[in-house]
Amino acid sequence: MQFEYKTIQKPVENTLIKEKGSKFIGFAYPVNNEKELKESLEKIRSEHPKATHHCYAFRIGLSGENYRANDDGEPSGSAGLPIYNQLLAHEITNVLVIVVRYYGGTKLGVSGLVKTYKESAKLTLEEAHIITKELESEIEIQFNFSQQNTIFTLLSKVDAKVLNFDANENCILTASLKTSLKENISDKLSEMQNISFEFKD
Repeated sequence: MQFEYKTIQKPVENTLIKEKGSKFIGFAYPVNNEKELKESLEKIRSEHPKATHHCYAFRIGLSGENYRANDDGEPSGSAGLPIYNQLLAHEITNVLVIVVRYYGGTKLGVSGLVKTYKESAKLTLEEAHIITKELESEIEIQFNFSQQNTIFTLLSKVDAKVLNFDANENCILTASLKTSLKENISDKLSEMQNISFEFKD
């Protein structure tokens, strides 16, 4: 089972390549879901409304199983695919790369487009800081107030982050921890009395 993936630490914006009068501007964004993806795309479209094309590719998911390459009006396979191939070459996921093109009056031909979109995506990703992230899972634990020290000690041992703590007679706590430690904490919680827990994913 795979518990980590490579992605980019923060956005990279406005890398520029000029080719026969056309301008190609590259952007890369870390994205975790469709919502963040759409927001990034809309942001670029609103910042560059006069651009001829907004071509992009993304990979989302542990092994990049959710992906798309979009040519946005360029000849089929000449823009989105070369961008997507750079995501593969850098072995990263949860990343969206957009290349905005302002047409400069001279046609580049399919091979020229493939080369320039590839170069633009490559340049953009070379400026990005690639990091390894660990998968996290969310757990909800219910326990008696008197057991809170035991629970907090256990959570700190597995480096869990408490997201929400409802302290009453019967406490409810939500925490996130590394997915690789799920089994470990499940075993320990199962040995305790008067405790129920479930994972949210």
